[in-house]
Amino acid sequence: MLRPVASAHSQANAKLMVARAQTNHPASGLTPVETEVIQLFVQFSRAVGQPRSYAELYGLLFISHQPLTLDDLAARLHLSKGSASQGLKYLRELGAVREVATATRRTHYEAVAELRHLAGSFLRQQLTEHLSDSPSRLERISAHAQPLTGAARTHTLARVKLLQSWEKNGRRVLPFLLKLLGSQ
Repeated sequence: MLRPVASAHSQANAKLMVARAQTNHPASGLTPVETEVIQLFVQFSRAVGQPRSYAELYGLLFISHQPLTLDDLAARLHLSKGSASQGLKYLRELGAVREVATATRRTHYEAVAELRHLAGSFLRQQLTEHLSDSPSRLERISAHAQPLTGAARTHTLARVKLLQSWEKNGRRVLPFLLKLLGSQ
């Protein structure tokens, strides 16, 4: 099985983040536990193709014993407010983060830690979006294959037929998976 190799830059950033946290370096603002949890979510985010900043936001909220504000998150993770805001918006839409009422006027956030809910939301959002575009894309591919000749045409049309079968099976399986995860 092929495993993605992290770039030297991302490996260096992770080591720097861990080293700063282990010494409680004031520039990091993160404890060693927070750093390790964040890195765990960053690794997972790479596997599912999500931005690192989303994983950092979720990881810090996940391990935090109290809700945090946008400003808290941006400062502690060294993210711009725009990046933190965009990440929180995505995580809220996914159902991974929720707003929490506090005594202050500022909006606070906390992580939703229910795996079934998170997995179901992710599948619904990601797969449904991709499956909705598939039929028209497959039709275009088939149309582009028509001018081909010989073995290239035969092979391409066979592959299109295989992709159509995968798409049909994906549409059939997705509702079952969502029901299994309790997020219908």
